[in-house]
Amino acid sequence: MEELLIAAIFLYLLSAAAYLVYFLLQRPLLPRAGLAALIGAFLLHTAFLAAAGIRQGHFPAANLRETLFFAAWAVAGAFLYVQGRYGVKVLGVYAAPLVAGVLIAGALLPGPPAQTTALFQSLWLMAHVTAVFLGEAAFALACGVGVLYLLQEKAIKTKKTRYVFRRLPSLELLDNAGYGCIVVGFALMTLGLITGLVYARAVWGRFWTWDPKEVWSGVCWLYYAALLHGRLRSGWRGRRSAWFAIAGFGILLFTFLGVNLLWEGHHRAFTR
Repeated sequence: MEELLIAAIFLYLLSAAAYLVYFLLQRPLLPRAGLAALIGAFLLHTAFLAAAGIRQGHFPAANLRETLFFAAWAVAGAFLYVQGRYGVKVLGVYAAPLVAGVLIAGALLPGPPAQTTALFQSLWLMAHVTAVFLGEAAFALACGVGVLYLLQEKAIKTKKTRYVFRRLPSLELLDNAGYGCIVVGFALMTLGLITGLVYARAVWGRFWTWDPKEVWSGVCWLYYAALLHGRLRSGWRGRRSAWFAIAGFGILLFTFLGVNLLWEGHHRAFTR
């Protein structure tokens, strides 16, 4: 099973290298090679998670190591969707290294399997974790699109549109792709919060327990709800939307890692 993980990491790194060289040199075959390597890595990654879940007897997201593996998988899957939907090839220069880095970070952590309990075998938990992680992956890509938007905007304003900046898509395409990522991410996060409430009711007898992770997840949801409202009602587009997407990812990172490290709560087990 570890061979699947090593092979996936190798292909993700190969994909990252292909996208990076494409960004620097603009060789037309490189994004295809990068995408092919990433698809292969994603399939091996999926097989690894499935095998781990079967062997351990629970959903493979029961400690920090497993959670990072699953987070990397979610980002890779979200990137494949965005690539197919919007064709933003250069986004791979952000997504592939991110996936590879998260996966390597998880592989370097101590790997004792988490104890199998009924908590990690619930279908509601599986639905909750999958929806939340895919939603957060979409928000992570919205951050990457935001960075590319700001780079392209700066290149246009300073008239430095040659060299690497010629690899960047139009501002309109980047803005639409970022918005699409946020819409999908918000829908998935909403589904994840709803299934999480049902799961909490089944396990702890209450829909809401004021767990720190619950509170900050609510903060994230409200943040992106405000961002969508601002775009639809106040016309927040372009630079403003890009900056909000980048800042939102910072809040997500704190919710994902910082909250559990700073406060005790029901979700503390996921960071051990």
